[in-house]
Amino acid sequence: MSKIEKGTWVEIEQVVLKPEERAPSVPEDTKQVPYVLRVSGFLLEAAELGAKVKIRTIIGRELSGVLRTVNPSYSHSFGTTVPELLTIGTEAEA
Repeated sequence: MSKIEKGTWVEIEQVVLKPEERAPSVPEDTKQVPYVLRVSGFLLEAAELGAKVKIRTIIGRELSGVLRTVNPSYSHSFGTTVPELLTIGTEAEA
């Protein structure tokens, strides 16, 4: 595996809460997995995927975590169009 260069835009993963540290009020299936933070930033030292690294975010915060992705992108959406919602706010004009 090749090293990813210092300064590359990457995403790290950091465990915020282990399963046993989760709140008792969360659903059972949720309690069984860690609460994870994923954040993007610039790699401060060359490293391989899966290594513990430090990054600097766009706003200058330095964070550490496990290197998961190089040049991460967004893949979420707001779902399909709901036709009934398209006219909200325009009904008063009619």
